[in-house]
Amino acid sequence: MAEEFRRHGAVDRVIGHIDHALNNIFCRQPSRREYPARPIDEAVVDRADKRTAAGLMRVNHAGEMAAQALYHGQSLTARDPKLREQLMCASEEESDHLNWCRRRLDELGARPSKLDPLWYGGSLLIGIAAGIAGDRWNLGFLAETEHQVVRHLDDHLDRLPKQDGRSRAIVQQMRSDELGHAELAEKLGAAKLPQPIKRAMRLTSKVMTTLAEKI
Repeated sequence: MAEEFRRHGAVDRVIGHIDHALNNIFCRQPSRREYPARPIDEAVVDRADKRTAAGLMRVNHAGEMAAQALYHGQSLTARDPKLREQLMCASEEESDHLNWCRRRLDELGARPSKLDPLWYGGSLLIGIAAGIAGDRWNLGFLAETEHQVVRHLDDHLDRLPKQDGRSRAIVQQMRSDELGHAELAEKLGAAKLPQPIKRAMRLTSKVMTTLAEKI
């Protein structure tokens, strides 16, 4: 009987995800890992540089909000319990990214995107659909998403003010984690996505990043 009470069914997982989503969207959460920018002195004092850094970190925050939702949706519909566990572990790292970006925005005197609930809701539906398609396609979607995120972070490293070591440290650690997620998905048997789907994903990402940087 005690074992039965310890088992979590679909309804329990959904309730847990809703609680997690509300906390991520509306509350600041503690990170499991050390803040990458902690040992680096603040060097961004110019207003224009602050605006540039804030806009890019707002985009990164929105991207991590979407990543949280994507992983949650995928884990809800993943068939293999081991895959579900891998997705949730990756989600915990994405949660660190989200919190680091929020903290950096606070340091820059900026706010997250007002459209964060929209990014979360849309990405959750996409994640659920990817999981329904089957575990190999689920992993394929994860791998392609992370590879696109790595390219996006490379672009941000080029655009961030050279002296902004704090933001750079955060983005570099995020890049390392995202590449690890992509490589793990491929190792677990990710399917190769058709080019039209990849192009649609890039277009969706472009729309989100453009809006999030400004709104």
